[in-house]
Amino acid sequence: MSTASRDSEIARASALATEIRALVGKLKRRLREQATPGDLTPSQVSVLLRLEREGPATTSSLARLEGMRPQSMGAVIAPLEAAGLVIAAPDPTDGRQTLLSLTDACRKWIDEGRAARQDWLTRRLQARLSPQEQNQLTEAVELLRRLVDD
Repeated sequence: MSTASRDSEIARASALATEIRALVGKLKRRLREQATPGDLTPSQVSVLLRLEREGPATTSSLARLEGMRPQSMGAVIAPLEAAGLVIAAPDPTDGRQTLLSLTDACRKWIDEGRAARQDWLTRRLQARLSPQEQNQLTEAVELLRRLVDD
């Protein structure tokens, strides 16, 4: 392969990477618009999603996982508790520890947000893309999956 050909391939891949990042960012913003997140900060949303995925956790373990100091994590969690999204309870195996977990109201709020985003995207796909284009998008999604899967 010639140097010019290789340079051309690199430039093409770089331009494609730029376009994908921009489109994914725009898609994320549009999806966020579909379910009102309230006044939650990105750190608060991250903590809620981590608790949903991984289950109850201590403030210090959340801080470590999120890359912040426990004191800073306390400031993230306090408004979540005040809003009734997170509840603290003694750790059944170590009474000195307190475990944070999602409330039922929070789980319902998360589920409703996901449903709203899913509904918006489904309607958008049906309204804007033909069945053939939807098939092409299915193939493109598979290619994107190959980029991110290990």
